[in-house]
Amino acid sequence: RVRLEESGGGSVQAGGSLRLSCQASEQTSGRYCVAWFREAPGQEREGVAQIARDGSVSYLRSVEGRFTISEDNTKNILYLQMDSLKSEDTGMYYCAADRRCVGLGSDFWGQGTQVTVSL
Repeated sequence: RVRLEESGGGSVQAGGSLRLSCQASEQTSGRYCVAWFREAPGQEREGVAQIARDGSVSYLRSVEGRFTISEDNTKNILYLQMDSLKSEDTGMYYCAADRRCVGLGSDFWGQGTQVTVSL
């Protein structure tokens, strides 16, 4: 069972940047599909970015070109670099892992970190 812990959230003005980190209790690269999700107030949780076990990367269309997902295999950390932030990026951000890319059905989740983007 992999444990996940997010950090790096905060408040930022529109146009700013944040980098989220997700510390995993074990190596995830090549073993798990790892992903970032977000949940805005009153909205359903949605996938933002993921890295599949084969290393392929995919993004939610609305964040393409602004967000970058990456892994540090030496530290077992998953990152989400968020640039050119918009108010609609506000929400609780979660990292998740599963042996397969199953989206919201992922087995392992962190507790989340809040991102607030103000105009």
